[in-house]
Amino acid sequence: MNPSVYWIAFKSILIKEITRFARIWVQTLVPPAITMTLYFVIFGNLIGSRIGQMHGVSYMEFIVPGLIMMSVITNSYANVASSFYSAKFQRNIEELLVAPVPNYVIILGFVAGGVARGLCVGAIVTAVSLFFVPLQVHDPLAVCVTLLLTATLFSIGGLINAVFAKSFDDVSIIPTFVLTPLTYLGGVFYSIELLPPFWQGMSHGNPIIYMINAFRYGFLGISDVPLWLAYTLIAGFIVVLYAVAHVLVTRGIGLRH
Repeated sequence: MNPSVYWIAFKSILIKEITRFARIWVQTLVPPAITMTLYFVIFGNLIGSRIGQMHGVSYMEFIVPGLIMMSVITNSYANVASSFYSAKFQRNIEELLVAPVPNYVIILGFVAGGVARGLCVGAIVTAVSLFFVPLQVHDPLAVCVTLLLTATLFSIGGLINAVFAKSFDDVSIIPTFVLTPLTYLGGVFYSIELLPPFWQGMSHGNPIIYMINAFRYGFLGISDVPLWLAYTLIAGFIVVLYAVAHVLVTRGIGLRH
């Protein structure tokens, strides 16, 4: 089939996904801005003034990259998880599976939609942060690469969650009991160098540590982990999760009834 047809299919899914979260922007884009504003006020202004500096920068500047990344992770994951499960629940996904379009186009369409929402929320939270602290960008390329890779990774994760989910409650289990704890323990509010040696070692087993630190390096030029290791792990997770997602969709596991 002509590759232009695949492009049209991909673009159609992407436009549908963007239209979906843009139409209900009060539910998808506003809450992260309000939540992050509270974080900035409570942790940045009130608590940060008592903590002082961390790694040579103000505490507010230190936590801003982590808060932006936290919003990108949760929203890119949630967008694909809810959208793909809705398509499965309403049996719309069956129409896509029987269409003359490769499964990878379907996967990439949903993932791109999750990335789009993650980037939108990230931009909104960044704009909000400017009211509290003047942001500096040490390495723009590192900021962009980390943002895109992380949003892609968690968008694929959201799709896998949706494949296995049997109810709308199942869509929220992983974000509540896995993503949220890992994110809060991922160095958003502190440097892992402050931890005792044992807990530093344990923290290195948390993959979100690497994403937040790579993103923080892009803004501030500081990181608790080597950048090459962070990008290697993120890319490796993307390859593995995409392979899993492709197998699940190709075999119709949890999709065909």
